[in-house]
Amino acid sequence: MEETWNRAVKGLSGVMGFLKLSPTEEDSPQAAAAAEAANADTLLPDEKEFQHAAKTNNLDTMERLFKKNININAVNIQKRTALHFAVAGNHISAVDFLLHHKARVDKADMHGLTAIHLAAWSGNLDIMLMLIKAGADQKAKDQEGRNVLHFAAQNNNVRIVDYFIQDLQLKDLNKPDEKGRKPFLLAAAMGHVEMIDELIFLNLFTLEKDNEGNAALHLAAKNGHSEVLEVLLQQWEKIDEFNQNGETPFHLAVEGGHEKCADLLLEAGSDINISNKHNSSALHIATQNGHTPLVNYLISKNIDLGAKHQQKNSPLHLAIIKNNLSVVNNLIDANHDLNSLDERHQTPLHLAADLGNVEVMEMLLRAGCDLNTVDKQGKTALAVASRSNHALIVDMIIKAERYYTYKREHLQTDGDLSNDDLSFKQDHSLQTKQIRSSLWNLAYNQLKVQEWKKLAQFWKFTDEQMKAIEEQWTGKKSYKEHGHRMFLIWLHGVLMAGQNPVKHLYEDLVKGGFKPLAEKIRTENNAGTDSKKCTIS
Repeated sequence: MEETWNRAVKGLSGVMGFLKLSPTEEDSPQAAAAAEAANADTLLPDEKEFQHAAKTNNLDTMERLFKKNININAVNIQKRTALHFAVAGNHISAVDFLLHHKARVDKADMHGLTAIHLAAWSGNLDIMLMLIKAGADQKAKDQEGRNVLHFAAQNNNVRIVDYFIQDLQLKDLNKPDEKGRKPFLLAAAMGHVEMIDELIFLNLFTLEKDNEGNAALHLAAKNGHSEVLEVLLQQWEKIDEFNQNGETPFHLAVEGGHEKCADLLLEAGSDINISNKHNSSALHIATQNGHTPLVNYLISKNIDLGAKHQQKNSPLHLAIIKNNLSVVNNLIDANHDLNSLDERHQTPLHLAADLGNVEVMEMLLRAGCDLNTVDKQGKTALAVASRSNHALIVDMIIKAERYYTYKREHLQTDGDLSNDDLSFKQDHSLQTKQIRSSLWNLAYNQLKVQEWKKLAQFWKFTDEQMKAIEEQWTGKKSYKEHGHRMFLIWLHGVLMAGQNPVKHLYEDLVKGGFKPLAEKIRTENNAGTDSKKCTIS
């Protein structure tokens, strides 16, 4: 009985409310107590005990209480009688007892559910026959406009459907409910292959749509029922029809993360690049919902990676917004346009800079995106990061700008420069610990105000780069931090060029007019780690 109740919860709001006949482990003690108190207000003690006996198929108690002339048709707060409970529990003996003692067979609960609906849901044909023999209304509807055929179809009770259609010839039960769904659509939504096959055999197959414009194909795809989808596709011609939300079955399969369904639809001829009413493609939808396997699948099927002019964001923009690193990486590997523009004329790099996302920034910089594109406000990604006060991002972009400038300038003479170990993140490696310590001491204890700028200009930092570094202001001694960051950015470039940082620093300090400082640096590093082995990690 418990399994039947749990399954009912998935699809029937009315049955869901009814079949929660007793507290479950999901109910709190307070809720259980409240339910008991509510019943106590509508049922006499003997009536309450009688309903419980019907629920548990306790015939002795039912017989004893009946002899006390209790009202066997008494209703609880949900307007449920003992017959409701007996039928819901598949208790044939209790049902037989109640019917023989003139229980009201068509009493509806607060959701409009009668005993015949519950028999159709549970699939007990014996109880169904007993109810019909007792005069149950075979065409009764609940508040959602569903009759026995709807309930049987939704819970895959083929015998019940066969009985009403073939034995009783009640084909007029095959009507839409209040949501516009015939039994065929309900079976498709629940994924019942056996029921779908039987309804097709009984000529109850339909291409009709519900009130939201969903046909059976939409509902099966939305809920990931690939086996039902395979059957339906044999009957379908137009597989890319839109529902009222502008979604095709393919869109719904992707939105739900159902790769098998998406694959079946594509094999049947669905357009992989078709857009919904929001001008989003399947790739946008999969990315938006974080379905990484489906993103990979769509990429493998050569879906269009570009963003059309009416789309607000490219898939790469969406992946960055969702911080889905795996999708970002896969889109980059698939040669997604790194410099695509969103509605604000921002590239993915602008977006990552604005969000302060170090990992995404690393991926984009390593991939070689355009660092100079400006948004609608005329700002580069560097300016955006600076405005957003993301110091780490600012430094990463400056490192990248200087690295790619060096690479262009030395393309012919230094063609062996490799990107294999390329990184623009903050350096924490042991190999550079000694030189980084010296640079920290130099910045915080040796340089005076404005001297870091003098060195930055000597090392060809641009005005925009120095302005971006200086934007992060923490007080009168901010120049110390500015100088330290400038040194680390310089160190990154020297190491990527394969040069000795200590020797290079000494020579540049001398050339820049800082000879006493140069001598200190050389002395500090003479006993340190072999700086020629310094690498970026």
